[in-house]
Amino acid sequence: MNEISRVQLVVRVTPNARRSEVLDWGSDEKGRPVLMVKLAAPPVDGKANTELVRFLANVLGCPKSQVQLLRGEGSRQKVLEVPADSLSKLPSR
Repeated sequence: MNEISRVQLVVRVTPNARRSEVLDWGSDEKGRPVLMVKLAAPPVDGKANTELVRFLANVLGCPKSQVQLLRGEGSRQKVLEVPADSLSKLPSR
């Protein structure tokens, strides 16, 4: 069976934006790269998390089932697991 290589992606979200969009790379408090994303969804009842998974799957060109939220459901900073080969579709760091 061909195993898909997966990586963790740290994302900082800003909910309630006019439209969902990838802004650029930033850094967290320890200097690690963080993808900055605006989401056109409110942070209520998991709507922002659902929109984040949908939006990132669209940007990365992979099925929603390949984008998994690992940590940060109630936080602005989230850790997701995505296919490693899809990261080339993000802005370069």
